[in-house]
Amino acid sequence: MNPTHRLSARVLSLVWLWTGVVSLIELSGQSTALLQGTLISDPAWQQAAIVAGALLDLALGVALWWWPQRRVYDVALAAMVLMTVVATLLSPALWLHPLGPLLKNLPIALILWQLRESSAS
Repeated sequence: MNPTHRLSARVLSLVWLWTGVVSLIELSGQSTALLQGTLISDPAWQQAAIVAGALLDLALGVALWWWPQRRVYDVALAAMVLMTVVATLLSPALWLHPLGPLLKNLPIALILWQLRESSAS
């Protein structure tokens, strides 16, 4: 893997790791606030959804750091698409948020796709 690809994978890894950590730190704060007014109204289910998403983020971050390869890029891309669809269904207004919590997934998807295409099978 060339140095630019390794750097891109490491940066994406840090994004996922940080997202997972922050989601858990803010479990009863901002993370839960994002789910207020969505289809997930029960606080126990809200926390379960946040923890599940955070654990997935952490797993993807570790995988991208240690095993930057096509299979990991495929899983990361699929997980990101799934989480984006779920977030869109739960709170479509996130697409209009000024800081772009869902919009940022578009360049991340492009980077993952480029890494995927330039890596060996």
